[in-house]
Amino acid sequence: MPQDRIVIFDTTLRDGEQSPGCSMTQTEKLHVARQLQAMRVDVIEAGFPIASPGDFEAVKAVAEEIKDVRVAGLARALKEDIDCAAAALKNCAKPRIHVFLATSEIHRQFKLKKAQDEILKQAAEMVVYARTLCEDIEFSPEDASRTEPDFLARVVEAVIAAGASTVNIPDTVGYSVPDEFGRLIAGLFRDVPNIEKAIISVHCHNDLGLAVANSLAAVRSGARQVECTVNGIGERAGNCSMEEVVMALHTRRDSFGITTGIETRQIVPASRLVSGITGSAVQRNKAIVGENAFSHEAGIHQDGILKERSTYEIMKPEDVGWDRSRLVLGKHSGKHAFRTRCEQLGFTMDNEKVLVAFKRFKELADRKKNVWDEDIEAILWEIDASIPRLYALKSYNTVSGTGVIPTAAVRIRDQEGKERIGTATGDGPVDALYQAIDRVLELNATLKDYGIRAVTSGKDALGEVIVELQTNGFIERGKASSPDIIEASANAYMHAANKLVSRMRQREREPSEPILAQG
Repeated sequence: MPQDRIVIFDTTLRDGEQSPGCSMTQTEKLHVARQLQAMRVDVIEAGFPIASPGDFEAVKAVAEEIKDVRVAGLARALKEDIDCAAAALKNCAKPRIHVFLATSEIHRQFKLKKAQDEILKQAAEMVVYARTLCEDIEFSPEDASRTEPDFLARVVEAVIAAGASTVNIPDTVGYSVPDEFGRLIAGLFRDVPNIEKAIISVHCHNDLGLAVANSLAAVRSGARQVECTVNGIGERAGNCSMEEVVMALHTRRDSFGITTGIETRQIVPASRLVSGITGSAVQRNKAIVGENAFSHEAGIHQDGILKERSTYEIMKPEDVGWDRSRLVLGKHSGKHAFRTRCEQLGFTMDNEKVLVAFKRFKELADRKKNVWDEDIEAILWEIDASIPRLYALKSYNTVSGTGVIPTAAVRIRDQEGKERIGTATGDGPVDALYQAIDRVLELNATLKDYGIRAVTSGKDALGEVIVELQTNGFIERGKASSPDIIEASANAYMHAANKLVSRMRQREREPSEPILAQG
């Protein structure tokens, strides 16, 4: 790897998915993996195969489809984990097994109950074993930033000698600060005699808001792989944000003298894709991909931008995938223009999906004067083949008002075409609606979360509803949008309910307790 080139190791599908509420189905992981390949990331960490049968199958599916990017599977420093990762990556064009073992004193004493020599021996032996199954092995000493520097250097030297071609130094709990973390990486280059035989990587968490700063400090000290996630999602406060570290290196190449191979125009489409799949909204003021990242309201700023964009913008929005000009579509727009705009927004659809989406678009255009990009995206997210269609809400009716008991009636059709009607009362029209749906589906679900936001502005704004339902140990999210918030609430509930019923029907064996990993 050239010394002026950083390897971008994206762990959105593994560490990012471990963020509470951000779990993904196999189909959703494949959507994200395809986008990451289009971005030209160097490595995709697809998951933790031994954590669950579902994660194994998702890693296997990504490994079999993605050909142009290296695909990694995570494994503890245990033979059964490594065997499982190797099996998931069996048909991968460019496989990597990522082995990890905690090394810090606090982990050795309280979690592993092992001495330094035992850790050293286990790390080296498992790297040797992994090399018998895969040529490309990465090793991570978990909680490296809180590990004694001399012991960390011994571990790094041992795993490189054992065959690790990449050694990752994680700031697992986001404890480091930039100058300290930079010194840690520089110390390894000084104290590890065989360090030139491996790429040194970093994986920084954002508990103190320093993940990107720590990663950049490590790059200055010689690290040549950065582990990161789209939108910075991940455990607790998240990971190093991929878009921020990439654009920092691109924008300030004069300072770092280093670049990446990322196709930066795919950054915003990737951000929107991950946000849509996980239901984790990007904050408006988020660097690079936030809605306000290239917006200017202050008069002085607007005047400066109109005269010379560089007065207040250090990057071109087009370079990261933003389109400064919005194509406004309305009821007179044709299917070709609609499909073109969908493709510009990063969505690729077959003819059948285009027809369904276009019909929804026309219906919305009849109700709104202007249809914006966010409206189109909301329509497209709802037309997703991965959502089970066991039941369809054919009609609903709600009654509420002063002095009136809120009442709802629903008519639901199942896959066989049979229809049932349910009625219920509630604390309000939405509560009554949900209770009526529950009666028809015999679901008995608990509403864990309910959120509303305006997707667009104006009196005819599109409202988006996100719900989270729980029943029989399963939790699923549902999302829907409409100018009518009651309609959006009903469709979001049906979205989640369909997924819950599907999971319960497919439950062929007792689910195993998931095994979580910290990078």
